[in-house]
Amino acid sequence: MSDYQTIRLTTDDRSVATLTLARAEKHNAMSAEMISELTEAAAHIAKNEAIRAVILTGEGKSFCAGGDLAWMQAQFDATREQRMAEARRLADMLGALNTLPKPLIGRINGQAFGGGVGMMSVCDVAVAADTARFGLTETRLGLIPATISPYVLARMGEGRARRVFMSARLFDAAEAVELGLAARAVAPDALDAAVEAEVAPYLAAAPGAVAASKALARALGPRIDDAVIEDTVRRLADTWESPEAREGVSAFFERRPPAWNRPG
Repeated sequence: MSDYQTIRLTTDDRSVATLTLARAEKHNAMSAEMISELTEAAAHIAKNEAIRAVILTGEGKSFCAGGDLAWMQAQFDATREQRMAEARRLADMLGALNTLPKPLIGRINGQAFGGGVGMMSVCDVAVAADTARFGLTETRLGLIPATISPYVLARMGEGRARRVFMSARLFDAAEAVELGLAARAVAPDALDAAVEAEVAPYLAAAPGAVAASKALARALGPRIDDAVIEDTVRRLADTWESPEAREGVSAFFERRPPAWNRPG
């Protein structure tokens, strides 16, 4: 097991790695430290020729609650260059997971909000517990789903994504399957068996051919190049500078509704 503080990386005797988000007390929200550790872990996995497949999951009741709001709040007092750098670190982490030369199987053990939906979207396939809830909740906080957007749109397609991309409404596992975000939703006690059914075929496939096939699929899929990623970085930095973001995040910490929240 590697020495990380916010994640765990283990490998079984079949050379199947499990990458676990390990901030259960924070619902596995992504802090600056977790972002750095995930990037480092992805680089390690990519270089390790022995690893045949990777399972991405969360510790505790949640898969990933998105970005840590304390990390986001810190951006309000940062310089433009610092905001851009932080947004780029998040984008680079997502890109590193998305382009892993190994199959990445999401074991979605619980709720996934905001960036957690982005983490699901960089998986090659995701299997979810049918009790889980999901949502692109950024607009509720005056933010936008910026750096995750290329992967969410690639996974869902624009038409389906627009059903949930801007409204911040929550949806269940059945709708996550309908949207293409998850391949299957199963009872929590059947989750491990469902994930194993996704992992097992790769152990009979040539690892080099798997890597080349994944790269081919990515090359032929929606464009996610440096220009697209840099645009999302700029948009996130812009949003962090907006009055709405400051109000939304402040309202969260002050446990009050934001100024625009009008009960329907």
